[in-house]
Amino acid sequence: MATPFHLQIATPDGSKLDGQATRIILRTIDGDVCVMAKHTNYCSALGMGPAKVVLEDGTVRTAACMGGMINVMDGECRVVATTWEWKEDIDLERAQDAKKRAQERLATKDKLGDKDVMLAEAKLKRALIRSDVANKK
Repeated sequence: MATPFHLQIATPDGSKLDGQATRIILRTIDGDVCVMAKHTNYCSALGMGPAKVVLEDGTVRTAACMGGMINVMDGECRVVATTWEWKEDIDLERAQDAKKRAQERLATKDKLGDKDVMLAEAKLKRALIRSDVANKK
């Protein structure tokens, strides 16, 4: 059995997890990272993507993570995410509606300014990640 470490996940809305885990895999701005017990001290900004947490009892939880920071210091891992949605909390219909709206907005991008195009692309990416996480088994 893998060695557990203390993992805290928080958002501006509050704590999402505070307990023991054996692994967390998430996307940073430099690529995907897997943190396990005895990981070297590490700090990075988070990107947008799926995240997977393996709890001490072997339970696997999946989430959609949208930005933030990860910090591993002296054997403890802290994730402060802008948005962290556990798979079971994602409203798939809402995510699909957001995807459709973003795609419709991007279909008219020749009429949009650069800022509006970037915002629509970010909304589309977020909707795609949320839909992907919600649909995974």
